[in-house]
Amino acid sequence: MAEKRLKGKRVLAIIAPTGFRDEELEQPKQILEAEGAEVEVASTVEGTCSGMLGAKVKPDLTISKARASEYDAVIVVGGVGSSEHLWDDTELHSILKWAAESGKVIGGICLSGAVLARAGVLDGKQATVYQTPQTLEELKKAGARYVAKDVVTDGNLVTAEGPAAAKEFGRKLAERLAS
Repeated sequence: MAEKRLKGKRVLAIIAPTGFRDEELEQPKQILEAEGAEVEVASTVEGTCSGMLGAKVKPDLTISKARASEYDAVIVVGGVGSSEHLWDDTELHSILKWAAESGKVIGGICLSGAVLARAGVLDGKQATVYQTPQTLEELKKAGARYVAKDVVTDGNLVTAEGPAAAKEFGRKLAERLAS
């Protein structure tokens, strides 16, 4: 068996307590773990979180207890719950800012691209997001250059359009972490 290229890498995946998109967590997580990365899940609550398609996930920790310095990547999972619970989470914004300033890999998929925008980590970057008038406006206000592609990589930033891009998002995150 080949050596796992992400052995020793740690990834923090952030989900909303309700309404996260199941496959946007599960598929990248499976890809990263298959490559040897350790993936921890955080949310705003300690209890079980519910995905839009029925997934039940007990987070490993809360966002307030997460320290960006302990991870090689921070990714934010989309879904309708991200706009309600994560877009304005200042603790999450702080984690993302620190990760960006420290050269960590940052990922956002679907509606969570707006979290990255509001955290201030998209200025001057190419990015994609699940297209709604509000998400496109968030990217514009943040100084990002919207690119209409399933997955966009700009340096250590990986963004994806939505659920159909979840596997490609996971593969691109793995590539960034391995380089």
